[in-house]
Amino acid sequence: MGESNRLAIRGQVLQFTADPFQLGTENACRFWSDGVVVVEDGVIRSVGQASDLLADVGPDVEVHDYAGRLIMAGFVDTHVHYPQMEVIASYGAQLIEWLNDYTFPAEGRFHDRDYAGKVAGFFLRESLRNGITTSAVYCTVHPESVDAFFEAAAPYDLRVIAGKVMMDRNAPDFLTDTAQSAYDDSKVLIERWHGKGRALYGLTPRFAPTSTDAQLEAAGTLWQETPGVYMQTHVSENRQELAWVAELFPDCSDYLGVYEKYGLLGPRCVLGHGIHLSEREKAVIAETGSAVAHCPTSNLFIGSGLFDLAASQRRVDPLRVGLATDIGGGTSLSIFATLRAAYEIAQLQSFSLHPIQAFYLATLGGARSLYLDDKIGNLAPGYEADMVVVDPKSTPMITQRMDHAKDLTEALFIQMILADDRAIEATYSAGRRIYARGTGDS
Repeated sequence: MGESNRLAIRGQVLQFTADPFQLGTENACRFWSDGVVVVEDGVIRSVGQASDLLADVGPDVEVHDYAGRLIMAGFVDTHVHYPQMEVIASYGAQLIEWLNDYTFPAEGRFHDRDYAGKVAGFFLRESLRNGITTSAVYCTVHPESVDAFFEAAAPYDLRVIAGKVMMDRNAPDFLTDTAQSAYDDSKVLIERWHGKGRALYGLTPRFAPTSTDAQLEAAGTLWQETPGVYMQTHVSENRQELAWVAELFPDCSDYLGVYEKYGLLGPRCVLGHGIHLSEREKAVIAETGSAVAHCPTSNLFIGSGLFDLAASQRRVDPLRVGLATDIGGGTSLSIFATLRAAYEIAQLQSFSLHPIQAFYLATLGGARSLYLDDKIGNLAPGYEADMVVVDPKSTPMITQRMDHAKDLTEALFIQMILADDRAIEATYSAGRRIYARGTGDS
């Protein structure tokens, strides 16, 4: 698009200064009604009042002026399955049936690299259209699906995490690997992709029931051998699943204990769902520095249960929690829709999720759960310049409601309840505009 290495992005700017769950919403952010984010070589150099900063940036700096628009850090999706795009909105199943009836048949096609590349490209374009600049992605058991994903992401220079699913039992033959082949394939993929550009690798045993003890042990060994690599899986999503895990791993005290046994917990471990965790399991997650990906639209759609977000944050040792779309069990790549569902789930548990807390989860909180909160998730000097520009009056209904908004809190709440992908005016990755509404870009 012709951007120079130096760029200034002007509009209403939201910056987080603290965790609003721990220090209160009134102390958690700064807001400039006419602010500017100055970017150089893909990194944020300064953020502040436009009148203060623009005079010093020089005439050679290109200014993207989004007057009346809200600029914040790009959204972070901490748990999503790109191969499940074709089964989103599939009728009438809970978790185990969902996998057998919809997920496994769809994932069987991803041995075809060309097909995987087309789906990966579509997934990434839709993510950008929804302002998502970082995703923690499950591919399929096929190494080709991982290569296709990272190749599709590379032109956008996205900070993404992805990995090959590991499954050596309780899945169709066309989707199973072995403990050894999972180790070998994953090792090759790590060497090929981890740390290349902004790409990061995530070891991905799907969930305990689809891996033997030998495969989980191999995953734990490989994780110890590859510092900086991620580990992502599912835990305690569905009560039927819990009973199944208890049958398969009778020597483990609980579901989390399976991953604990094989050394699969720790910093950069992201556990999808975590709805039905015991107090012991929550304590272990906190102690090990693991994180939970909250998947609200998926939990509602598949009927898995209600994650207690408030309880996860009120602990003496609060859990690291990120927000996740969990496509295709989830029903939308819209972070606004995901926040709305998170709010509704919290309401059912007598907790009102404040909009400052909500957008923290979608940005800096998600980055913190991925141990990337020194790089992404905020608009501050030294951060990678991943940004989203939100049109706060994207539809007639929202415009009418925004005309009566009293303050920032109310304006943000209106967006999280009423907005969708039409509200995303632009998405930036490392300071480069890679999506612009209405232009066909991305």
